[in-house]
Amino acid sequence: MKVGIVCYPTFGGSGVVATELGLELSKRGHEIHFITYSQPVRLELLSNNVHYHEVTVPEYALFLYQPYELALSSKLVDMVKLHKIDILHVHYAIPHAYAAYMAKKMLQEEGIYIPIVTTLHGTDITLVGSHPFYKTAVAFSINKSDAVTSVSESLKEDTLRLFDIKKEIDVVPNFIDIDKHHNHFTDCQRGMMAEDNEKIITHISNFRKVKQIPDVIKVFYNIQKAMPAKLMMVGEGPERESAELLCERLGIIDKVIFFGNSNEIDKILCFSDLFLLPSITESFGLAALEAMASGVPVISSDTGGIPEVNSHGVSGFLSSVNDVEDMSKNAIHILSDPERLLEFKRNAKEASKRFDIHEIVPQYEKIYEDTLQKCMVI
Repeated sequence: MKVGIVCYPTFGGSGVVATELGLELSKRGHEIHFITYSQPVRLELLSNNVHYHEVTVPEYALFLYQPYELALSSKLVDMVKLHKIDILHVHYAIPHAYAAYMAKKMLQEEGIYIPIVTTLHGTDITLVGSHPFYKTAVAFSINKSDAVTSVSESLKEDTLRLFDIKKEIDVVPNFIDIDKHHNHFTDCQRGMMAEDNEKIITHISNFRKVKQIPDVIKVFYNIQKAMPAKLMMVGEGPERESAELLCERLGIIDKVIFFGNSNEIDKILCFSDLFLLPSITESFGLAALEAMASGVPVISSDTGGIPEVNSHGVSGFLSSVNDVEDMSKNAIHILSDPERLLEFKRNAKEASKRFDIHEIVPQYEKIYEDTLQKCMVI
């Protein structure tokens, strides 16, 4: 099967999942074509089965904002025709599903029918997509897709609540490659980050307001008052500067390391003892799942799709959004007893196995096959 994958090529969850999906599909014998404006950050190797096609947007002074959707639609048409792509899998409703539908209509004019599978990831629905300026176009794009998937039950419910959706939505959760999260390091160099008696707390995100970065720091502030500890902050975004200022104000800047974006997440998680995710909302919580797969228990909010990933009292604890005191109490509860911490680490790793890539990717393959079969009937 020849699959065209459209995604954002950044460190965000949707781009990471789309890239990992494409790579796994290629290992299973499918020919994968990534079509986006730059090479996805997790797409390190191209091969006979993995191709990347760059979408370029010419600069015209006439336009205040350059028309990416138009360039993407045209590129999709060209790539489908050139490479005989069988199906398009677009990640994020806007602008990708919208551009794919326009490409589909253009191809139909030439007697080519290309089915579209749209995967909803989160802010394309709950934040951007539900804005009055975009809502009509998003609903239209979803309803015109041949198949629609959502990464969690919570996001599916949000989509049906916010939009007038006529299409069936299949829940296919996000995933990780468990094999990649086995600690293969003979020495993960923990000593470079902390002393032997210090616990290492980690947060990984794109540092937006929705991630509640100040709460991460406040929870850590309470932890380090109870025991020696270090905080690893991984990522970039608009909240980073204010986070550094808050650390200075609390007098803990020497206990916090800001890494910026990193391709060594597995190594950072290797020496982590606890992961913090106090977000206002998460459609799934991929960062939490990656932590769990590395045997790191999670302290998180109980919002969105997170409870579908982090099991309360098993792989970590759930608290209400903004409840810094409860999160701090639960974190200290796990970290203060070595045997208890070890048990939570084991539980987190075991719980993550439900989301192994080898369990989830076949679900996408079946959706592709079913969608192609339906289109052949049509």
